[in-house]
Amino acid sequence: MFGLKEAEVAELVRAVAGRDLHRDAIEERFARATWSGIAEPGDGVAGLVIDAIGAPRALAAVVERWSAERLLAELGANGAATEDDLQQALDRWMPRLNSGAALIALRQASRVGAALRIPADELWPAGLDDLQIHAPLALWTRGTTTALRALTRSIALVGARAATGYGEHVTMESSAGLVDRGYAIVSGAAYGIDGMAHRAALASKGHTVAFLAGGVDRFYPSGHDALLTRIVESGAVVSELPPGSPPTKWRFLQRNRLIAAASLATVVVEAGWRSGSLNTAHHAGSLGRPVGAVPGPVTSSASSGCHRLMREGAAICVTTADEMAELAPLEALVAADSRVGGFAEGTRLLDAMSTRAPRVASDIAARAGLSIAEVQALLGQLELTGAVGERERGWLKVERKAE
Repeated sequence: MFGLKEAEVAELVRAVAGRDLHRDAIEERFARATWSGIAEPGDGVAGLVIDAIGAPRALAAVVERWSAERLLAELGANGAATEDDLQQALDRWMPRLNSGAALIALRQASRVGAALRIPADELWPAGLDDLQIHAPLALWTRGTTTALRALTRSIALVGARAATGYGEHVTMESSAGLVDRGYAIVSGAAYGIDGMAHRAALASKGHTVAFLAGGVDRFYPSGHDALLTRIVESGAVVSELPPGSPPTKWRFLQRNRLIAAASLATVVVEAGWRSGSLNTAHHAGSLGRPVGAVPGPVTSSASSGCHRLMREGAAICVTTADEMAELAPLEALVAADSRVGGFAEGTRLLDAMSTRAPRVASDIAARAGLSIAEVQALLGQLELTGAVGERERGWLKVERKAE
């Protein structure tokens, strides 16, 4: 398998998958695990190639050193990249082509109890599909499956690392209040606002998910080692980079797109004029996700970024957990679920659907863990309520604005 001992690859992949797999599934997971180390987060050309010809064949193209011309011919009408785009991509992928690195990452993942998730998995966060060719190629996770499922009911709380007492107090109240209202809390585990958002969610016995800019085996910042260990115990820690990967400035910026995409809405609690959390807000806005910002004292430079978002119309002013919940009300989803086949089945089906990427019934069934017959029946009922719609290429979840 790609020049490696198949038995060794299979054993490692099964360890991080947590179950037995057939050969094609092993090859797919190993290819995506390898790609997560070859391509930088958000590499649109890698996403395009993998979507068009599949992860194993895309990896074979790099291993066998295909020319850009041959790869372009392989993509055919499925690709939107030029030969020059592909040549530049191949030039940046080749130096990282190291089969040994993929095996080391898998061994390290197994050692720390991490799992490898791919888009076909039930626990894959459906919101990430909205990133399209910039979606992660795989996810490495540590923590509970319950927390990963809770991402469908999550709100991201982000903000400055150099938070003030005011910002931390508002974050604590907001995080606890949202947990009480049934939301999971998503953030980036940084100092300041992020750390407080996670701590308050844990203290309130809620679900929280931390997205990292490096491998899940090396917690960053190191001062949050204890916090991230607690999150692993009752929440989840997620990264698109393989174990052993160091965080970099670019990876922090790309990590922010995952926070925005995985959540129903993003709230910037406190941010300076150039705060990195504004990048998360812009990602959320570009994905059509609601964005909220908490106002601060007009004399405080720590809130100037929030005021900027509101002035530019990029965020709605929110001051309480109730107002934050209004950005992405759960009632509409619960109401839709209650009308179709029971709450659990309806929730699982809607969780497995995307608002932008059409999916056929068999794909939805695999993601939701339901039979195709159940999915077809539920889709018919949901279509009558307006919660889903059928398109030429499959079914879409319909976004509903709060009344």
